[in-house]
Parts: sequence; C-alpha cells; structure tokens
Amino acid sequence: METRPSALALTPLLLFLALFFGSGLYYTLQGEDMGFYQLRAPVAILPALALAAWIARRRGVRPGETLLRGMGDPNIMTMCLIFLLAGAFAYVSQAIGAVDAVVSLGVGAVPAALLLPGLFVVASLISLAIGTSMGTIAAVVPIALGVADASGLDRVLVLGAVIGGAMFGDNLSVISDTTIAATRSQGAEMRDKFRENFRIALPAALATIAVLAFLGDPAPVTTDEPASVWLVLPYVIVLALALAGLDVILVLGIGIALAGAFGLALAPEYDLVHFAGDIWIGFEGMTEILLLSLLIGGVGALMKASGGLAWLAGAIARFARGHAGRRTGEFSIAALATAADVFTANNTVAILVSGDVARDIARRHGISPRRAASVLDIFACIPQGVLPYGAQILLAAGLASVSPLALSGSVFYCWILALVTIAFIAWPRRVAAVEPSAPRAT
Repeated sequence: METRPSALALTPLLLFLALFFGSGLYYTLQGEDMGFYQLRAPVAILPALALAAWIARRRGVRPGETLLRGMGDPNIMTMCLIFLLAGAFAYVSQAIGAVDAVVSLGVGAVPAALLLPGLFVVASLISLAIGTSMGTIAAVVPIALGVADASGLDRVLVLGAVIGGAMFGDNLSVISDTTIAATRSQGAEMRDKFRENFRIALPAALATIAVLAFLGDPAPVTTDEPASVWLVLPYVIVLALALAGLDVILVLGIGIALAGAFGLALAPEYDLVHFAGDIWIGFEGMTEILLLSLLIGGVGALMKASGGLAWLAGAIARFARGHAGRRTGEFSIAALATAADVFTANNTVAILVSGDVARDIARRHGISPRRAASVLDIFACIPQGVLPYGAQILLAAGLASVSPLALSGSVFYCWILALVTIAFIAWPRRVAAVEPSAPRAT
C-alpha cells in the first residue's frame, strides 16, 4: 500500500547514482583504466537499499515484505532469466565457433563502412518484428561482437548501434508492451500512434545511420580459415523463431540446445562436459547484472511504496496545470515519462505509472490521444536506452564485458531521438492537435 507522496522517498536512487558514478569518475581521474569497476554497482546500491528501507519504515511501510515483492516481481524475474539464458547462448555459440562462422560466411562480404549502419538496421528490423528490445539484443549482440573483433571496430560503438536499433523497434512495434501500454493508457488507436511515432522516429533513425556511417575506420573483415555453414544454423533458427513471435525465453533455451548439439556434432573435442561448463561460464558472466537488477527492483518498490513516484507525478501535474499551451503539456508528459523511467529503470512500468497523469495533462492542454501516447512512449524509451542500470545496457554490457557507462554515450539513436522529438514539440504547427478525447481505457 502506497503512503502519501514524498520527495524524500526518491533520494535512495540519487544516493546510488552519486556513489556509483562518483567513485567511477574519481578512480578514472586517478588514472585507473577500469575506474568504473573499482566499486561494483551491486555493492554501490547497498547503502541506497538501506536508506530506502529506513524511509519506508518511517512512513509506515513494511520494508522487508516490500523489498521482496519488488525483487520477486514477474518482470524482474523474467529479465533475470533472460540475462542467464542470453549469457549461456552467447558463450556456447562462441565456444563452438558459431560467431566466427557468421562473420566468415556473411558479414565479411559487407563493405567496412556499412558495418555499423548495417547492424543498426538489422537490429531495428528484428526489434520491429518481435516487439522486444531485450530479445533483439540477446540475439544480435553475439554476432555483433564477432563483427567488432574481426573488423577492428570499437565494441562500444558496435553495441551502441545494436541497442539503438533495438530501441527503435521496441518503441514503434505494434506488438511491443510499451506501445500497448501507451495506447491503452491514453485511449489511442494503435495505427494512429504508430503513424505519429513514425514521423518522429524515421528522421532520427536516418540521422543515426548517417552518424554511424561516418564514425570509425574499420578494416575489412577477414577470417583465417573457412567456417562450416552448419555452425551458422543456431543463429538462423534463433532469429527465425524470434521473428515468428516465440517467447524470448523459449527462443534462447532452444538456441542453447541447438548450439550445444551442433558443437557436439561438428566441433572437434567438444563434448557434454565442455557444453555444461560453457553454460555455467555464460551464467557466471551475467551474475553482476542479475544481482543489480534484483536490487534495483527492490529499491524501486520501496521508493514507490513510500510515495516517491506519486510525488514526482504530482509535481509535474501541478506544473502543467499552472502553464497553458500545447507545448507545455507535451513537455510535461515528456518529463513525466522520463523521470518515471529513470526511477523505475523499466519503460513499460514507467508508462503504466505515469499514464493516468499524462492523460489528464493531455486533456487539459488539448493534446490528441495519439500524440500523447507517442510522446509518452518515446520519452520512456529514450532514457531506457541510455540508463547504465537499465536492462538493455546491462544485458549488452554483460555479454561484451564492457562498462555500462561507456555504452550509455554510444547509443546515438536515443540521443538523436530526444533532439528530434524536442524539435517536433517545439516547432509551431498550423493545425491544432485537438481531437475528440477517447474514453478512458480499461
């Protein structure tokens, strides 16, 4: 049960960010090559967890029960399972030579200058088709890492291109949970929201492709020896199953089994002992992000139960009521969605939390349901793609063993999308955005 709104309830996340980023910057300035790995994120969040529990107890909330409910939330559990399976699939595929086979047989034919834009487009199309950025990252990142290593491209740039493409499709796809949540909360039609969204996302995607084509100076992809075409099949089947709409957990489970089977059949000296060991190594590689996700879920639940998110929504709603005009309303919805995602690290949850307030702001300021749904979805997507503690960056960082903070700055699509959307909101329009208000979604 939530208590009355309180700004104090938001301070635990601010404490975590201060500790994590502050220590990383300090050690980096001291000359440490791995400055952001000196204080690990799951350890940095422990003081924030203690503070959130203390605030919750003072406000009449049972911190133990609330913490466990937040950590055990189905969304958090699903995310953690995806982390484990994605780590196992990536490591087994690498061990049997599947990544090298993909690079040798397919990507090697692509001009070096088009590798980054190509990865962005591939990730965009897959995410648009399957409606999940997490599933796209889990399927595409292992291949992208092989491309990076073979071509000399910076891993961070490659991963940024994949994450950006994944967020493009997740934000636009008609089967994405964020699109469904945004349209239902605002009473908008799916096709109308897609059209409104597409007008904004397409220029951002084209600008991203241009930026990615300009960046980097990779060498042509070369391989030392020919690879077996059969080793590519696990990836092909995984992508086909994902595009067919199969649940990402089932897709990754099948992918692990297929990669192991092909390794046993084709890779010399690969046996069941190696297969089992590689699965475990893949699991181990995702331990840090799994722990952080669990603890973030618990801290988020404590902040929500203590009234933090309610205070945030109320503050933005009061600002919107005190200022007239379409632009004020749309910027208020954008700020509401962004802030909710920063404090929940889950764009679907952010939309659900802020949906009612956003609908009220839209009605007061004459904003159409489709426009409100589009702005709400976009500004829940933008921070989700760049948050160092968000699931998308954590998954990619865990698979590639790179700093989540370094990845944040390389997801150019999300940063460009923010600029394009702000320009769309600020640009005067001759035709008013007012449409008949849709009935309240149920």
